[in-house]
Amino acid sequence: MKPEQIRTLLTAVKDGATSIDDAFRELRDLPFRALGFANADTHRHVRTGFPEVVFGTGKSTAQIATLLRELGRDGATVMATRILPEVAKEVLSAVPDARYIEPARIVVYGPAPEPTRGRGTIAVLTAGTADIPVAEEAAVTAELDGNRVVRVFDVGVAGLHRLLAHRETVETAEVLVVVAGMDGVLPTVVAGLFSRPVIAVPTSVGYGASMGGLSALLTMLNSCATGVAVVNIDNGFGAGRMASLMNRARTV
Repeated sequence: MKPEQIRTLLTAVKDGATSIDDAFRELRDLPFRALGFANADTHRHVRTGFPEVVFGTGKSTAQIATLLRELGRDGATVMATRILPEVAKEVLSAVPDARYIEPARIVVYGPAPEPTRGRGTIAVLTAGTADIPVAEEAAVTAELDGNRVVRVFDVGVAGLHRLLAHRETVETAEVLVVVAGMDGVLPTVVAGLFSRPVIAVPTSVGYGASMGGLSALLTMLNSCATGVAVVNIDNGFGAGRMASLMNRARTV
C-alpha cells in the first residue's frame, strides 16, 4: 500500500466516509501478507518509499507471478529482477499486464512513475558493452523510483577519449553509477575527473584472473580517488536504489 493511500483512508475515516471496520479490513494485511511460500512485505513501500523487490533467481514462475500480483495489488509499481527471457515469457503469460525489460532482465508490474522525485539526473556509465545488463538493472531501478536517468555506455579506460566526449553529461549529473568489470578502474578515473559522488559497481565480466568480478571489486575498494562507494559484484539493483536515495528531492 502506498503512503498516500493510507492518508486517504485515514482521512475518509475522520470524515465519516469510511467505517472503522472497513478501514481495518484495508489495513489488516500490513505489515506483510502470508502466501505460504513467502511473506510478501506489503509495508515496505510505507517504510522506505520503495516496494519490496522480487529476486527472481531460484523462484518458480508461479512464485514470481504471485508475488508480483500481491505486491502490486494496491496500485504500487513492483519489479522482479534477474529474470531470464524464457522465464519472463511464462511470467507475462500469468501476469499479462506486466512487461519485460530485457537488457535489465527485469519484469515490471504497474505504471512507470514520472521522473519527479529526484533533484537532479542520475548518470549510469559502463566501461564496456558487456557491462550493460548490470548497468541497465541500475538504471531501470532508479527510473522506477522516479528519477531521470541518462546512460553513457562503453567509455572504459582502454579509450579514455570516449569518456571525455561525454564530459558535459557527466558533469551535470547529480549522482554517478559507474559499472565496470575486467580491471575495474573506471570508477577511480571518473571520481578523479568529476566532483560527483560515484557508486562503483564491479561486474563479473572478465577472463580467468578476474575471478568472477573479485578483481574489479578489490580495485574499486582500493580506489585512490575520494568519493567512491562500492556495492557488491553485479549488484545493479543496489546501486540504482542507492543512487535514487542520494538524489532524493524530498522525504517520503
